[in-house]
Amino acid sequence: MAKRVGVDKWLFGTVLLLVLFGLVMVFSASAVMAKSMFGSPYFFVTRQAIWASLGLVAMVLLMKVDYRLYNNPKVVFPAVGITALCLTVVFAMRDSHNTHRWIKFGGASFQPSELAKPVLVLFLAYFLQTRIHQMEDWKGTILRAAAPPLFFIALILKEPDLGTAMVCAGVLVLMLYLAGAQTRYFLIGFAGAAPVLYYLLFHVAWRRARMLAFVNPEADPRGSGFHILQSLIAVGTGGVYGHGLMEGIQKLFYLPEPHTDFIFANVCEELGLIGALFVVALFCMLGYRGLRTAFLTTDPFARFMAFGLTTAILIQAFFNISVVLALLPTKGIPLPFISNGGTSVFITLAGMGVLLNISREID
Repeated sequence: MAKRVGVDKWLFGTVLLLVLFGLVMVFSASAVMAKSMFGSPYFFVTRQAIWASLGLVAMVLLMKVDYRLYNNPKVVFPAVGITALCLTVVFAMRDSHNTHRWIKFGGASFQPSELAKPVLVLFLAYFLQTRIHQMEDWKGTILRAAAPPLFFIALILKEPDLGTAMVCAGVLVLMLYLAGAQTRYFLIGFAGAAPVLYYLLFHVAWRRARMLAFVNPEADPRGSGFHILQSLIAVGTGGVYGHGLMEGIQKLFYLPEPHTDFIFANVCEELGLIGALFVVALFCMLGYRGLRTAFLTTDPFARFMAFGLTTAILIQAFFNISVVLALLPTKGIPLPFISNGGTSVFITLAGMGVLLNISREID
């Protein structure tokens, strides 16, 4: 198959649109809060713009680096080891809101669970590329493929961060499915995970409160149901056209985390159904171009890499939007490229650089 002269311009343009749109919405959602808390309406958007700029630089550089360089045990296993170390070091850090998710140094912070997603994809791509015809070997292939991702997931659950852990689990399942793993292995895995998930959801007090609020948020509108109700108010009052950019009301100390986990609710309120569909369309385009790259490449390693990087973003976007629309219980998952969060936008953009490099290899 002929080598493409340049990268996938549709994918590149979609990523740029998502980043620019995200910066506009971060400013809109955070300006009043930033002015009240830090004395400047530009506090959050300035930091996000710096990280987004660094991420775009990383994306441009990485899309010029041959992806085959990553298909090397000298790259894969140090990446797995460093990620595992970072996921462990967070527990030595001072907690924030009763969680251990960040490594803090000076005035900056780094969230290792964001790094875990592309490293998980890298490991699985490297491991599975030569075992496509050995997927019936549960001990030599399935178990060995799942061991490092499950270790990552266990550490992320310990932070605790169930949402990111579920994203990682989803990527693991889909990549094993792409490799040809048989259905019975997924059924066995689900049977083993179900009791753990049940315990985490119904025997941890604050998660149980979220589950009950998801079923009946009106029962505790000022407590456990507050997030869901305020999100639905923002979505519902936006109508078709929205109130206009910067004109949202719910972000004025009603909607929790309007610039991070619930930024899509602010999009719906200010830009209405049209703005919401625009965001969904961008993610659909990204998914289409990313999966197209995965299935048109003839290199198994590239196929797994492109598939994993794309599905990680799609799963995360699906979870975030579903939470905002009260289709899933509340969980802290950012909307890729759009939610405020330096580590998230930088690492996601770096991953897109790898995906864009792979896109050079197809017609």
